Amino acid sequence: MSKKKPGTPSSTIALNKKAKHEYHIEERFEAGLALLGWEVKSLRAGKAQLVDAYVLLKDGEAWLLGAHITPLNTASTHVVADPTRTRKLLLHAKEIAKIIGKVNQTGHTCIPLALYWKKNKVKCEIALVKGKKQHDKRATEKERDWNRQKQRIMREATT
Repeated sequence: MSKKKPGTPSSTIALNKKAKHEYHIEERFEAGLALLGWEVKSLRAGKAQLVDAYVLLKDGEAWLLGAHITPLNTASTHVVADPTRTRKLLLHAKEIAKIIGKVNQTGHTCIPLALYWKKNKVKCEIALVKGKKQHDKRATEKERDWNRQKQRIMREATT
């Protein structure tokens, strides 16, 4: 596998960093995203946020709600840009049925984890998740701190 060149930009557009802290991630899916032209231009500039976004499953379709894509320049466009409009997620029918079954049957919910480029297409990584309790969040944070401390100790021992 070839390594990335230092000057090459990352394929990741936006991450939902809060998701790993708030939820147990059970299963991940890759979905396409139906976008308008001004949204693609904004995504190329990295102007997207997934902080309060979630996936709505309705009538056998998946929709991305709450994702904020900031317009670059509203003065030069002829389209009225709505930064938080509902965007359609493109998934196979079997995947949508599986997600709907899990969400309706158990205590799962569906959230977006990341927006990224795959060749020239924008993809959205969505996940079936379960909410964490407060003690789970503390345990995760404690484990993360311990791993960081171990890395420091190992680094000091080698030098």
